[in-house]
Amino acid sequence: MTMEGAGHRRRWIKTAHYGITLLLMCMLTLASLEPSEKKKCETGEYESENGICCNKCHPGFKLREECHFPGQRTNCTPCPYNQYMDNMNSALNCKSCRSCTKRNEFQFSPCKKYENTICRCNNGYYKYDIDGDTSECRKCKQCGPHEKEEQKCTLQENTVCECKEKYYKVKGKCEPCEKCTTECAHLCPHLHTKAPDKGSGFLINVIVGVVSVGFLLLVSVVLITYIVTKRCTQRELQKPPSQPSDVSPDSCEQVLICREEPLDNSSVKAISQSPVSEQQPSNLPDCVPLEIKITDLIYTVLDLVPVLQVKQLVRTLGVTDTEIEQAEVDHRSCREAHYQMLRVWAERGSRASGGGRGGMLHWSLMQELSDILRKMHLGRAAEELETKYGIQ
Repeated sequence: MTMEGAGHRRRWIKTAHYGITLLLMCMLTLASLEPSEKKKCETGEYESENGICCNKCHPGFKLREECHFPGQRTNCTPCPYNQYMDNMNSALNCKSCRSCTKRNEFQFSPCKKYENTICRCNNGYYKYDIDGDTSECRKCKQCGPHEKEEQKCTLQENTVCECKEKYYKVKGKCEPCEKCTTECAHLCPHLHTKAPDKGSGFLINVIVGVVSVGFLLLVSVVLITYIVTKRCTQRELQKPPSQPSDVSPDSCEQVLICREEPLDNSSVKAISQSPVSEQQPSNLPDCVPLEIKITDLIYTVLDLVPVLQVKQLVRTLGVTDTEIEQAEVDHRSCREAHYQMLRVWAERGSRASGGGRGGMLHWSLMQELSDILRKMHLGRAAEELETKYGIQ
């Protein structure tokens, strides 16, 4: 390499060194010029349009002029007449004072620069909130006959009245509890009862004796029927298939009894069946359901059908809106009202179909109920009822 080439190489290296140094200095300068993290103002301050943290105005004042540099105080001015500001603020305008011009209200405290006017209802009235911003003064309730004052009327709440002892509410009125009805059963222990005389005591003993004898006779009949049925069945099962039956239809009648117990097809009655047929000597006939106990069925339906769909169900079953409203008026409990609606349908349908004696529902109405539940997309409830009551 010549001397001239070596000199060019040294100059190129030196120039590259200066270029790299200059690039690093530019990068450091740009980094220092990047905006710093936004400063947050402290409590009692706000950020002005110039990005400076200025102090807020006190209650009773409004903003007149913002501060122009850190440390300078904001220029605030008092609220004008009939205006107020009840908090620390940076607002340019104060709020207008309230006027107590509504019916049955008066000015309890006048408007101040830092507090709005306070209005209150006249004596004998209370404040009733219509919505979040609107209210009115309503007259305090006076407890009626047979009622006692449970809570006095206040500025914010109406009088609370309750029925006196031995009274209960019927359609908003307190009625005397003269009989041990469902509504006043809890008052029955407090009612005065006449002491039974000797003659009535003898009559009670006679009635108890007759009922006891009748119960024993019933148990005996059931037991004898069970034994006879069991023996006839065993005798029929022990015969060869080719051997004709020697049992006369008049000599042994099989009686099927479906006990009324919950959750075991309890509400299903059964009728007497003829002896075991010759074609099926090894199988006993099933109970033939005719009627279902209304009370058990209704409570089962209320357990299966969602509360919000009960009214739709009873309307579909033919219960009128007037009957629905009457049930809601007569019963404070939602479940009791729904029970009454379903009972109206059950009793009416049972009478129309010639059944329903002794609180029993005709079987055709049960099938109608199952079909309607499926139309309402309550197939699972329908299946539960069919399984419980043996609908095929």
